[in-house]
Amino acid sequence: MRDVSRLDAAVSTCRACPRLVAWREEVALVKRRAYREWEYWARPVPGFGPPDAALAIVGLAPAAHGGNRTGRIFTGDPSGDVLYAALYDLGLASQPTATHRGDGLELYGVRITVPVHCAPPGNRPTTTERDTCRPWLAREVELLRPTLRAIVVLGGFAWQALLPVLTSGGWELPRPRPAFGHGAEALLTDADGERRMHLIGGYHPSQRNMSTRTLTPAMLRDVLRKGAVIAGLPREPQHPQAPFPP
Repeated sequence: MRDVSRLDAAVSTCRACPRLVAWREEVALVKRRAYREWEYWARPVPGFGPPDAALAIVGLAPAAHGGNRTGRIFTGDPSGDVLYAALYDLGLASQPTATHRGDGLELYGVRITVPVHCAPPGNRPTTTERDTCRPWLAREVELLRPTLRAIVVLGGFAWQALLPVLTSGGWELPRPRPAFGHGAEALLTDADGERRMHLIGGYHPSQRNMSTRTLTPAMLRDVLRKGAVIAGLPREPQHPQAPFPP
């Protein structure tokens, strides 16, 4: 694909993983009671954000009744509520909520994507499904390469999925191979040593992590702020706001 918009369109037609196709479509038929009136997207969910982003955020996969319903990643589920509120606080999103495609949300200098584009049962893709989906992520990272300066990686699954994509794309990892952790950082260089890419690890804003306070809104903002500063994005919010909540 020669540009991000064509890539997004192609992603949304993929049927490569039979288990994921069956699950995403079954969820769309059964639905949740709260969403009985919705016509679910029920397709692979493409990335979201401008094609010239300086910062990428890599998550896990769409939620069954979130992105699989709305057609936009991290939209319509609790994880997205936390993520977009944090991006808004940092001046990287036009509004703090994401409810559906066409709700007016814009991202500034940030693109969000995932290593698995279909909602998996139990939020657990298999390694085969991850690897089958890998070419989409590889192409997206390649298309973003001219402007991309930093990547915030949300969760160990995304970290393990992304590293092979970066090495196959010509980025050299430090040795020993960087391990995932909240706040973990790694500096990658291209083969000529002329370009740098910063990786920042962060816990995924899942309901479990948030409810156990393994991750707090402040912790999430910290890793996103670090990625934004490295990427050269605005350091101050572009809107009036009250002090950050804890």
